[in-house]
Amino acid sequence: MGFFDRNRKQLAARGIDPDRLPPGQYSTDRFPVLHVGDVPRYAEDLSDWDLRLTGLVRNPTTLSFDELRALPTVEETFDIHCVTKWSKFDTRWTGVRLTTLMELAGVQPEATHLIEHAEFGYTTNLPLADLRRDDVLVAWAFDGEPLEPEHGHPVRLVLPHRYFWKSAKWLRVLEFAAEDRPGFWERNGYHNDGDPFLEQRHWGD
Repeated sequence: MGFFDRNRKQLAARGIDPDRLPPGQYSTDRFPVLHVGDVPRYAEDLSDWDLRLTGLVRNPTTLSFDELRALPTVEETFDIHCVTKWSKFDTRWTGVRLTTLMELAGVQPEATHLIEHAEFGYTTNLPLADLRRDDVLVAWAFDGEPLEPEHGHPVRLVLPHRYFWKSAKWLRVLEFAAEDRPGFWERNGYHNDGDPFLEQRHWGD
């Protein structure tokens, strides 16, 4: 029996439905750290940080960290899946729903895609039709604690139904666009959609 089959049997023995695990994934209790480039550092009071909502919006908006946290806050628990084949179950995140930010900015009808801009020029892309869900968050806390720097402090996007590279760390700009613009990993061999249950890992999958 191979590693992945053993992992699924171990889940079943713990009373966890192994169907929660996408094909080709293994469950872990760890939270591996993977990213491109350095970990950014900010002033302790985050006075040098903001989040911009821009592009095809009626109300271009710039939010300080305090202003972001003053918006309606939610806590959601869900599974996350990394393209490098690990999955982590029942992760708990605190933040604001992306739909709340979309309403605040007044996203225009002709917008079809979200381009996430993070530090150091990193981007990733998603269709808006895939993001109008209650479990897509701009999150600042994990498991009840502020995000650690290597996991995206002060905020990251979190969407559980796509491979986790689509959840950009160190988020700075949410750009609403009328066209798709593949980001860093999408231009370098990763699938444009990234659905873990369809194993959309690479070009051609």
